[in-house]
Amino acid sequence: MTYDFDRCAPRRGTGCVKWDTAECGPDTIPMWVADMDFRVAEPIIEALHRRVEHGVFGYTEVGDAYYKALIDWFARRHAWTIRREWVIYTTGVVPAISAIIKAITLPGDKILIQSPVYNCFFSSIRNNGCGVEDNPLVYTDGTYHIDFDDFERKAADPKVRAFLLCNPHNPAGRVWSRSELERMNDICLRHNVMVIADEIHCELVMPGHRFTPFASVSAACEANAIVCNSPTKSFNIAGLQIANIICPDERVRERIDRAININETCDVGPLGVEAFIAAYNESEGWIDALCLYLNDNYQALRAHFAQHHPACTVTQLEGTYLVWVDIRSTGLDADALTRKLLEEGDVLVNSGMMYGEVSGRHFIRINIACPRHIMLEGLARISKVLDKLNHTTD
Repeated sequence: MTYDFDRCAPRRGTGCVKWDTAECGPDTIPMWVADMDFRVAEPIIEALHRRVEHGVFGYTEVGDAYYKALIDWFARRHAWTIRREWVIYTTGVVPAISAIIKAITLPGDKILIQSPVYNCFFSSIRNNGCGVEDNPLVYTDGTYHIDFDDFERKAADPKVRAFLLCNPHNPAGRVWSRSELERMNDICLRHNVMVIADEIHCELVMPGHRFTPFASVSAACEANAIVCNSPTKSFNIAGLQIANIICPDERVRERIDRAININETCDVGPLGVEAFIAAYNESEGWIDALCLYLNDNYQALRAHFAQHHPACTVTQLEGTYLVWVDIRSTGLDADALTRKLLEEGDVLVNSGMMYGEVSGRHFIRINIACPRHIMLEGLARISKVLDKLNHTTD
C-alpha cells in the first residue's frame, strides 16, 4: 500500500495549537511543537467514523480489545511481553509522569534528568514539590553521549528518588542502546533510584536504528521500571488523549493508581480508545512508511545546512522527528535567534533554552513532520535570516 505524506492537510483556522498559536501570523510556517501535519492512517479515521456514527459518547469502559492491541503490538514490534495487570490507562504521558512522581516521591526529593530534555520534565518535577538533578548529556561530533561518572555521582545523592529517562530522547535525537539502558539501570539499582521511562516517541525511529523498551532489557530493568507510552505521538492523535503507565511492581503500581485518581486523570474517552486500537491493530504499514518519509526529510535538511550553513551542525537524528541544530556560529543565543527567525523570516521553531537553559542555549529545535515542500520553504526562510545575519557580522 502507498501513503501520500506529501499531501497537505490544511490546519490553520481549526483551533490547532501548532498553526493557530498567537505567535503565528497568516503566513507563518510553524516548525515548533511536536505534532505532525500528516493526515492520520485511514484505519484510524474509519474507526472514528464508525464510533461517531453511533451518536452517543458516554463514559467509556476500556475492554479486552484495548489491552490485547497494546500487548500484541509490543510483543510483535519490540519483543517485550507486557502483562495486562501491569497497565494503567490515563489521558496522556505528561499527566502520567506527574502522577508517578506524586506516587513515589515526597516534596523535597529530587528527580534525575538528562538535559537538554523535554521541557515538561522540569514542570512535572517542580509542580510536585521536587527538585531537578541534572546529568547533562555530553555533546561531541554532532551527537550526544552519557557522562556515566556524573550520572553515578548524581544518583548517589540520597535525595534522588527517581530517574526520568527520555527514550528515544527529545530533543537530542538519541535512541538509547541496550547496553546504555542496562548501565543506567545498574547505577540506579545501586542507589535505590527507580526509573520512569518516557517512551512516547518509540515508533519514530530512523532506518539503521532500533528502539529497545527499557523494561525489556533485563529482569532487573523490568523490576525497576515505570514505563509511560502512547500511540499519540507516533500516529498523530495527541488530541484524543490516551496513554498508558506500565508498572510491573504491584506495590508501586497501587500507589500510582491512587495518584492517578487523586489527579483526576483516570477516565478516558471513547474516541481515544477506538483510535488506540486501530493504530496498533491496523496501522503498522503506515508507521513504517512514515519513518522512511521522515528520514528523507531529515536527509534533505542535513543537505540544506551542509550546503548553505555548514557552520551550523545538524545533530544526528536516530529517533523522533525533532531536529536539534547547533547555532552557536551565529553569535546569538537560542532565544534571540528564535525571535529573529519569527520576526524576520516568518518561521517558528523552538528555542533550545526551553530544554535546559545552559545545555540548550546554543541550539534550536526544528520539527520536520510536515510535507517536504513545506519543510523546504521553512528552511529557505531560515536561510534568508541566517544569510542576512552572516552578512551583518562579516
